[in-house]
This record gives sequence, C-alpha cells and structure tokens, in this order.
Amino acid sequence: MDSGKPYIDIETTNNYTIREFDESIDPIELMWHRDNEDRLIEAIEPTDWKIQLDNELPICFSKGKIFIRKHVWHRAIKGTGKLKLKIHKNV
Repeated sequence: MDSGKPYIDIETTNNYTIREFDESIDPIELMWHRDNEDRLIEAIEPTDWKIQLDNELPICFSKGKIFIRKHVWHRAIKGTGKLKLKIHKNV
C-alpha cells in the first residue's frame, strides 16, 4: 500500500474518494482513527467487512450508506476479499 496507509485511493474528487483495502491486509493495520470532516461511506461492491463506531456494535458496510460525524472514533473490521468504498466528504 502507499505511504504506510492500509489502503489505496483509486479516485479522488472534491466531493468523494474511492478507496480500496486489499484482501491481504493484516487486520492489525485497521486502527481506530478520527477524521476532520463528516463523511458518508458506502460499499461499492457486496462485502462482509464491517465498520465500528465508538461505543457501538460493528455493522456491515453492505447495510447501505453510513454517516460518520467528524472526530468520532471508528475503525474497519476485515472481512473476506477486498473492500472498495465510496467516501463522500463535506456532507
């Protein structure tokens, strides 16, 4: 992956980023983190990967669009295969 990040950004615009996590990623690389803007995240392809927000149970990315408020701790939980997301920023 690029620059020590556990993902690659395939496409970036002012409104969204297409991001991919490889199936060979070590789950330890999927660390808790916070972002500096609100985000709306959706899986582009069917997946069993999950996302966990602070003080909440994990939910599957395939549930639809997931809103993450800025500065809220969250992490991805590895499933099978690759994870490809569309991340809408400034929502």
